[in-house]
Amino acid sequence: MQNVGYYIFILVAVVVAFIVVKKVASCMIKSMILLALVVALAAIYYLYFM
Repeated sequence: MQNVGYYIFILVAVVVAFIVVKKVASCMIKSMILLALVVALAAIYYLYFM
């Protein structure tokens, strides 16, 4: 019966890791999109208004 507890623990750990990675990846993707927009706006400003 100790193996069943071990497998349940591993299953819970995998689910928690998946949720954490999903939250972090989502945040990183949003940050990268925001950074790309800022760079694009800075380039447009520099090329057309300077």
